[in-house]
Formats: sequence, structure tokens, C-alpha cells
Amino acid sequence: MYQAVTHGIRVTVTPEFQRDKSEPEEARWFWAYTVEITNIGAGPVRLRARHWRIVDARGQTQEVNGPGVVGEQPLIEPGATFEYTSGCPLATPSGFMVGSYRMQDAAGAFFDVDIPAFSLDVPSVPRVLN
Repeated sequence: MYQAVTHGIRVTVTPEFQRDKSEPEEARWFWAYTVEITNIGAGPVRLRARHWRIVDARGQTQEVNGPGVVGEQPLIEPGATFEYTSGCPLATPSGFMVGSYRMQDAAGAFFDVDIPAFSLDVPSVPRVLN
């Protein structure tokens, strides 16, 4: 589990290797990751956009940007948590992801929230410092 707190928003990420969706003979390893976004601030916030940087063990980087997450732009009230699960393929058995969410407060102001860097490592393969 990986965690970051920015501007009263706690982001927790739990990655899990998906052996049944991976095809190592075709250089494809797949991870699912569950994200919990908890509003520990005083007012409601809406998640408007996401930015991901995905890096494999060879240093190949992919940038992903888009509106919301999993087709939603959730409103997260104070004390509430929004949770979703998504996935990521890599061409190597290890790598990492890091990113940010663009949030909007009740007054209409935008701010960025950190998504903590988290490691993607196949359990049976020696870890590589990426």
C-alpha cells in the first residue's frame, strides 16, 4: 500500500500483479491497482482529471491524461472515500507509476493532488530499482 496526502486529500494505492492476464512469452505483464481517494478536508471536492506517468524497467515512459477516472468525475464530500480499480500492462516484469489528480473545490478553484509513486513488481522476479 502506498499513500500521499495533499491539500486535505489522501490517496492510497494498492497494486496487485495479475498473473492470469499476463503473457510473459509475449513481453506483457499486467497489474490491477485499487485507488482510494479520501477527503479529509473541510469542503467537498470533485475529481476532474487524471495524469499518470508509467515507467517500465527499461525506462520507457508513457504519459496518460484524461477526464475523471473510470468514466466518472466523482464529488467527494468531507469524510467520504471514492474507490476504483483499474489496470496497467507493462512490457517488462517491473516498473512504477506516479501521477496526480486535478481537483475542483466548491468555490470552483482547481488544485492538484499527488498520487504516490508505486512499484509494479512480479512477485517471483527479483526486484529492479527503476
